[in-house]
Amino acid sequence: MLLLTKQDIQKIFTMQDALEAVKQALNIYSSGGSVVPLRVNISAPNYEGQTLFMPGYVESLGSMGVKIVSVFPHNTEKGKPSVPATMVLLDGTSGEVCCILDGTYLTQLRTGATAGAATDLLARSDAKIGALIGTGGQAVTQLEAMLAVRNLREVRIFSRNLEHAQTFGTQMQTKFTKYGTLLRAVETSEEAITDADIITAVTTSHQPVFDGHLVKAGAHINGVGSYLPTMQEIDEFILHRADKIYFDSQEAVLAEAGDFIIPLTQGTISMDKFTGEIGKVISNNLPGRETPLEITLFKTVGMAVLDIVTAQKIYQKALEQDIGQKISF
Repeated sequence: MLLLTKQDIQKIFTMQDALEAVKQALNIYSSGGSVVPLRVNISAPNYEGQTLFMPGYVESLGSMGVKIVSVFPHNTEKGKPSVPATMVLLDGTSGEVCCILDGTYLTQLRTGATAGAATDLLARSDAKIGALIGTGGQAVTQLEAMLAVRNLREVRIFSRNLEHAQTFGTQMQTKFTKYGTLLRAVETSEEAITDADIITAVTTSHQPVFDGHLVKAGAHINGVGSYLPTMQEIDEFILHRADKIYFDSQEAVLAEAGDFIIPLTQGTISMDKFTGEIGKVISNNLPGRETPLEITLFKTVGMAVLDIVTAQKIYQKALEQDIGQKISF
């Protein structure tokens, strides 16, 4: 059995690798090539936390696994990740555990790559301005994926805490110098999204974090953060304005994300507003962007097939390059 740390993964697996892996995973999922039960969510109310167990099986890769991921927002006060996770990868032909990976970094990497893949498929090719709302643990890879798929002149960064946004922007400007993009903290979400071509929201907010009236025609939006029925970082108005709405898993989004559950329950939107799953765009069974002025929206809540395919690709590279610690019981 192989043990892979964050540092091991970073040595051998790039954002471009992750983008390719998640596109394959999304295609596999939407074509029925995986078994992905809805995840089990156990709450720890005393700590405002949840732990999720995400199992899945991809027969074509001969791989299965389970990711254990928690969301404990107060961990940051203890100097710990707010979204700690561990990925357990199994050999699908024997049922044996073959690899244990740092699931925290895996989650960040594949979540960023998932929104990045949607951006690559749906955003205008001439996009120049990005907006990133949220500067938590998922924000680094969200920003990296945005920069990797479009040649952006500027990305505006907004957080409820301006100091956090400024610190994040300064750190990321150094980290992502190679892209030549100006990363700029702003004081309001309105300033962030005005005239933005790409908007990514990655927060755990229970209230909308930007005004859908201000989104420009032709923009692409990624909703990444909300994963509970009570969370709603995207307002209802942009759901009405969007010309096309896509999901990683429609079943999972409509079971878990308040962005859609709340307006559906209230009857302010209907199912016929939804275009379908992004995997079907990859397989050419659904159209993507068709005109420059369309507003496209992608919502992801994550699913185990993304973790399994990405983890399997990382595992194979680690074997080829003799990376990681081999352990046995």
